Amino acid sequence: MNENETKRLSRLTAILTRLQTKRLLTSTELADKFSVSVRTIYRDIRALEQAGVPIITEEGKGYSLMEGYKIPPVMFTEAQANALIIAEQLVLKNKDASFIKDYSEAIEKIKAVLRYSQKDKVNLLSERTRFDQNINRERNSNSLSELQFALTNFRLVNIDYINAGEKSTYRTIEPFALLSTENWLLVAYCQLRKEFRFFRLDRIKKLQVLNEHFEPHKMTLQEYFDKFH
Repeated sequence: MNENETKRLSRLTAILTRLQTKRLLTSTELADKFSVSVRTIYRDIRALEQAGVPIITEEGKGYSLMEGYKIPPVMFTEAQANALIIAEQLVLKNKDASFIKDYSEAIEKIKAVLRYSQKDKVNLLSERTRFDQNINRERNSNSLSELQFALTNFRLVNIDYINAGEKSTYRTIEPFALLSTENWLLVAYCQLRKEFRFFRLDRIKKLQVLNEHFEPHKMTLQEYFDKFH
């Protein structure tokens, strides 16, 4: 296989990966990404179609993959996907640009094999998670995965919580965001207090994710900070 064939095979694989990562891609976007002509992208799309890849062409919009098509055999549970997104947020704090690029490309490939429903959830979790610059302090929590699940599935959570005065309280909360400072913090709407509150994860002594759903809060994390802080 000569160099041109090797480059084309690599590009075809990358195009398939990107098609699985994003719901819609244009030929211009792909041409810019791989520094080739739009005509070359047309040929690449035809080659993938001839290989049996179910690509849907939307006139005037772009290309997408038929729902349900994915590269086997890699599959992730929702909890595993959420853990990877948390890791991605940590990596983005790294100062080495090449490391960030390599990890981001790896995460893109991982996202490509997630079902659309999972893809939406990990994107929400990514938007609702924030880290400060100090990522080396010890953080103790046994409930992060369960809270990630509740946050992305809009499920109510019951907690036994020890407040700053060392008193035990029982709350029903609506998880909204996760923040990493000196400790993990959960931003949640407290149904008892009828307002958003911060909860330290290391002070949650018992947690139960309920089957009951809550109405999603129609704001981003930044909008929350702008409104309440």
